[in-house]
Amino acid sequence: MKITRSIFDFTPNTKTIVTIGTFDGVHIGHQKIIENLVAEAKRDNKESVVLTFFPHPRMVLQQDASIELINTIKERAQRLAKTGLDHLIVHPFSKEFSRLTALDFVRNVLVNQLDVSKLVIGYDHHFGKNREGNIEQLTEYSHLFDFTVEEIPAQDIDSVSVSSTKIRRALQGGGLKTANKYLGYNFSLTGKVVKGNQLGGKIGFPTANIHIEENYKLIPKEGVYVVKAKINGERFHGMMNIGNRPTVNGANRTIEVNFFDFDENLYNQQITIELLYYLREEEKFSSVEELKLQLKKDKENTLNYLKTIVQ
Repeated sequence: MKITRSIFDFTPNTKTIVTIGTFDGVHIGHQKIIENLVAEAKRDNKESVVLTFFPHPRMVLQQDASIELINTIKERAQRLAKTGLDHLIVHPFSKEFSRLTALDFVRNVLVNQLDVSKLVIGYDHHFGKNREGNIEQLTEYSHLFDFTVEEIPAQDIDSVSVSSTKIRRALQGGGLKTANKYLGYNFSLTGKVVKGNQLGGKIGFPTANIHIEENYKLIPKEGVYVVKAKINGERFHGMMNIGNRPTVNGANRTIEVNFFDFDENLYNQQITIELLYYLREEEKFSSVEELKLQLKKDKENTLNYLKTIVQ
């Protein structure tokens, strides 16, 4: 998959089949749309293209709005690459770009720049200035500019519509099992290992403290998770705590991972943590000794859980 950082730097070799969207999470509904698009493009000797935007439009148009995304832009690209897509265009979203009318967007971007032969869009897609463009206008413009439009209906699992919003809510509410089911893969956090207060090591549970640079990355519900990570090519399991460490009067939220059977220096390394299971909520214990006893139970419960899954 080739990544292009601007619409205006993209030069197709053939006609294209294009889909547009944020695709936050690249969940199973997104995957189905894109895999169908890729298969059709290959069959018709065309190039498959996903057009997405960064920063997210809300970061630009509603700067005071807090936004939490399932994927960082890098994670999104990595997930899209797994679909067999030919091209990912990550166009810089700006206020100027948001002022393009629906007609200008179709004519100048889709037709003149991307050489679209077919546009595949999700259910209830809107585009252009003030989100004025809709499926009816797209259909009208498609006749004018000689391309076709396909609207994909909402994707369902067990009669529940899959959406990035529902996945975010699941993660924020401790529903990791539901979130991972809808994503089609394990939700993950990627960050740099930084120095903490080293309390974990003093009570027999040394932790890697993870700093996530992207302030828009969704951090799931506070609590203890069963996790895994690949470090120097080898897979390790462990347990991770997200929270304020109330037992030791912690002030700021931290992300700390205790890896089992691991004793190496990870400082300044970038690692990706996959979240497998939500073990329990964060608690305040009456003493550090009581916390230590609970951590022993957490490790036992984590090991018991790992025995039940295909790893």
